[in-house]
Amino acid sequence: MFRYIVRRCLMMIPMMVIISILCFVVIKLQPGDFTTQFLHDPRMSPEMVAQIRTRLGLDQPAHIQYLTWVKGIITEGDFGYSFAYKRPVHELIWERMAWTVGVAGITIIFTWVVAIPIGIYSATHKYSFMDYFLTFIGFIGVSIPSFFLALVLMYVYLSLGGTAVGGLFSQQYIGAPWSLAKFVDLLRHLWIPVIAIGLGGTASLIRLMRANLLDVLGTQYVMTARAKGLPERTVIYKHAVRNAINPLISIFGMQLPSLISGTIIASIVLNLPTMGPFFYDALLNSDQYLVMTFLMLSAFLMLIGNLLADIMLAWSDPRIRYE
Repeated sequence: MFRYIVRRCLMMIPMMVIISILCFVVIKLQPGDFTTQFLHDPRMSPEMVAQIRTRLGLDQPAHIQYLTWVKGIITEGDFGYSFAYKRPVHELIWERMAWTVGVAGITIIFTWVVAIPIGIYSATHKYSFMDYFLTFIGFIGVSIPSFFLALVLMYVYLSLGGTAVGGLFSQQYIGAPWSLAKFVDLLRHLWIPVIAIGLGGTASLIRLMRANLLDVLGTQYVMTARAKGLPERTVIYKHAVRNAINPLISIFGMQLPSLISGTIIASIVLNLPTMGPFFYDALLNSDQYLVMTFLMLSAFLMLIGNLLADIMLAWSDPRIRYE
């Protein structure tokens, strides 16, 4: 297993290089650059705009810009300069990375803790009233956009007299040192983002878990286990669930980057200090190095997530070997 992990980590290097080239080409295909917005400003002459392009290095050929950016990453750990925020990109990324990973991680935990038991219950009580009810809730969860659900939850919470809406902290705790009161305030703000962002993934996992477990419960080895007189709980959790959960573990590798990049509108609605709204602003401003770093980070999280999913598959299923 150790050699497999090392081999996968080494394979990430050329993959990240290829991804960086593709991302840079796609960004350069869009018309204009960061200085294009100044052309419509009557206070800026074309000569001034040309000077800004030269100072930012945007007058260089595309391949020179790419090689300069890569050289800065390799030699100095410098991911470039944000044109819009006038700060190094790595400072801007790290400011929001902790909250981004934190919110995404809590959302994934919520998704799995809720979805797996419900999926198991729904499969083991096939065609019961609760099965139909949970399936109906699952369809609703899949169909409702996360930003719309966030608006509904905020409206209901405010109607009930709640005030912890928007952001992750109340005004008096922003910038304050950590304390028990600040942690409690975080929990009061956090439940709406977790439910709004995680409900769609929860509903999908419920449906997948139910379908996979129903397929496994009809296999011969499950029938044999029951024929041997094993307790139903042992048959379900030790034999059936352990095999039915394998496809869901494979999906785990795609959840973290999708939570970061796929919930931009919900994060804007909820005013979350995550990287989603940050990425949206960077796209609007054609802030190419900030966009590139975000895309590279998402790709890296995807590769790490897939590696972790493969390791978890080997742990959950003894039949899987990578050596």
